[in-house]
Amino acid sequence: MTKINRTHKDRLFRAIFGREEHKNWTLELYNAINNSNYTNVDDIQLTVIEDVIYMGMKNDVSFIINDTLNLYEQQSSKNPNMPLRFLEYAGMIYSKYAEDKPDFNIYSSKLQKIPTPRFVCFCNGVDKAPDRDVLKLSDAYDGEGDIEVKVLMLNINYGYNMEFLKMCRPLLDYSWFVAKVREYQETTRSIEKSVEQVISEMEETSPIKSFIVDNKAEVTYMFMTEYDEKKVMAAERKEGAFDMLIELVKKGLISISTAAQEANMSVSEFELKSGLKA
Repeated sequence: MTKINRTHKDRLFRAIFGREEHKNWTLELYNAINNSNYTNVDDIQLTVIEDVIYMGMKNDVSFIINDTLNLYEQQSSKNPNMPLRFLEYAGMIYSKYAEDKPDFNIYSSKLQKIPTPRFVCFCNGVDKAPDRDVLKLSDAYDGEGDIEVKVLMLNINYGYNMEFLKMCRPLLDYSWFVAKVREYQETTRSIEKSVEQVISEMEETSPIKSFIVDNKAEVTYMFMTEYDEKKVMAAERKEGAFDMLIELVKKGLISISTAAQEANMSVSEFELKSGLKA
């Protein structure tokens, strides 16, 4: 089985809104969420985390502007654990923020100011969901706790939250694009053909069309991995367990025969795949 390397895979949402060359679209999305009218893209300081959580997954979009830390995630399936994930992301970003400011001293007797966090999760899964909802970290507690994290959930499936979507043309077109690919793919077309068909139907005025056309192969791959996300995650968990077995063998903590048994393989199969010899 070929291991999927997530360090070379973006979600389509991240590719559109989380890249340095697309900061104008990021700013447009920020303005739509906050009902603001910022125009200077240089005000945005991207802070996207690379390959740190959940077996190499990147967080989608994070940036600092106007003294706020904005973390945006796109989810194609419902995940009630988003507040915990955002808490982990924010902790890492704040640590990096403190490291990069030479005058920041967490042990100082003077209060050290940090950007105000704002967490938004954009949902476009096939399961029915409200236009908007708020998830809280405290919902996961058995009792009262001292930490609260709130995540605004926005349904961005085409046909939902249309007034909001129309405030950000790249997001509107992304929503339409995903919906149309799903529609064609459900009629037994391959994802490749579905993507090609939808591209041909995109309006020439779409701000994201040229990006999608220029990166059609990459976009198609993104769809293929996102549509099969559960299988991908299961495969990565299996590969992660296999890699751990290899490390245990290398450290002399278990034998190859034991590792092969744990991996449900013959010794020869384990040796062939791992490159190790008994």
